[in-house]
Amino acid sequence: MAKKAKKQQPGGTPATVALTAAGVAYTVHAYEHDPAHPSYGEEAAEAMGVSPERVFKTLVADVDGTLVVAVVPVAGSLDLKALAAAAGGKRAAMADPALAERTTGYVRGGISPLGQRKRLRTVLDSSASAHTTVCVSAGRRGLEVELSPADLAALTGAVLAPVGRPLRRQGPGGSQAGPGGS
Repeated sequence: MAKKAKKQQPGGTPATVALTAAGVAYTVHAYEHDPAHPSYGEEAAEAMGVSPERVFKTLVADVDGTLVVAVVPVAGSLDLKALAAAAGGKRAAMADPALAERTTGYVRGGISPLGQRKRLRTVLDSSASAHTTVCVSAGRRGLEVELSPADLAALTGAVLAPVGRPLRRQGPGGSQAGPGGS
């Protein structure tokens, strides 16, 4: 049995279609995706020449049996306990990637907080408000949209909460060092 061809959104991805329909200002940034790159978000920041603190990744987590979207800087990681608290739950764990893809309608590495197949509760890391604009996936690998954090929060119905945390690097002698080194 032949597979059905996927419908292409007229005018772009579901994320860009949603942005256009909402009438908000945004900029699309396209770059050549390298499948060998170890981090989709860091690859996007490097390719666009944008600080990793302004490029946000979209993660799907399970909070007490309910899928929740967390949008955090690629320069850090998701604090699952903080996400659970922000979503009014007790426990959070990363969602099964296949379930995240089916629910959002996007593939891993291209999941956008915008234009999802099923709108999920969204928590945007509060660090976003420190920037005039932030970048998030536009719905496929190699495509980002830049928009104001206020528009992102409004379009996704997101609550702002401190759910991201800086990545910790291994310092000399195996000690943990923060973003600035040891």
